[in-house]
Amino acid sequence: MAAALEEDLGQAGDITTDPIIPAHATAEAEIVARKEGVIAGLDLAAASFKALDPDAQFVADVADGARVAAGARLARIQGKARALLSAERVALNFLGHLSGIATLTAAYVAAIEGTKARIACTRKTTPGLRAFEKYAVRAGGGINHRFGLYDAVLVKDNHIAAAGGLAQALAELRARTGHLVKVEVEVDTLDQLDEALHFPIDAVLLDNMDAATLKKAVALVDGRVLTEASGGVSLETVRKIAETGVDLISVGPLLTRRRA
Repeated sequence: MAAALEEDLGQAGDITTDPIIPAHATAEAEIVARKEGVIAGLDLAAASFKALDPDAQFVADVADGARVAAGARLARIQGKARALLSAERVALNFLGHLSGIATLTAAYVAAIEGTKARIACTRKTTPGLRAFEKYAVRAGGGINHRFGLYDAVLVKDNHIAAAGGLAQALAELRARTGHLVKVEVEVDTLDQLDEALHFPIDAVLLDNMDAATLKKAVALVDGRVLTEASGGVSLETVRKIAETGVDLISVGPLLTRRRA
């Protein structure tokens, strides 16, 4: 929060607001939704105002995760007028960005309703905002993939090539990885999947497979490990992918698609 406000205020502060508005002046404001959507980031919006006025009152009319109509009031703020004007853009940037993610996630979740698949995000996040963006995915009804390179193992094709094969890569991993750490292996073909299933792994990432191949992959796995489909996922394709029987669909565009 401090970094976000410093980006706007710099060394000189708000050189528009401060000369115009007396330091003792107070004001009231409302945050109103311009579009229908799912809300996320209200706590960050509140923190933006309170960082400049610790006594500011931020009363939310809805909770994160709520779907609201265009024109709905989201919150009321009372406090020092300078703080409300100077923190406004930072508060709305957080709220708009995270609500956009939550809204898009909810659309993906709705698109696969009735299947067993779940929608997950990826590490394709805005640098410095990963925790907030992944929170917004949860607010929209999705789930989180790993947060970083430190909390779960994902063996990709480059790892396998560098190690000299999957067996070698997994042998090195098992020698140095704790027993509670999940291990997922990326595969591009059914032959690679068949090889991966001969090892003690927890999940397979079925990368850029078409729906017909995904269905065969799910049958080959037969419930032995978690199946994750990735690549080529859009709102137009996600239903067909979910109907193959995969457990999880990771969607890069949740965090990379431009939002209004």
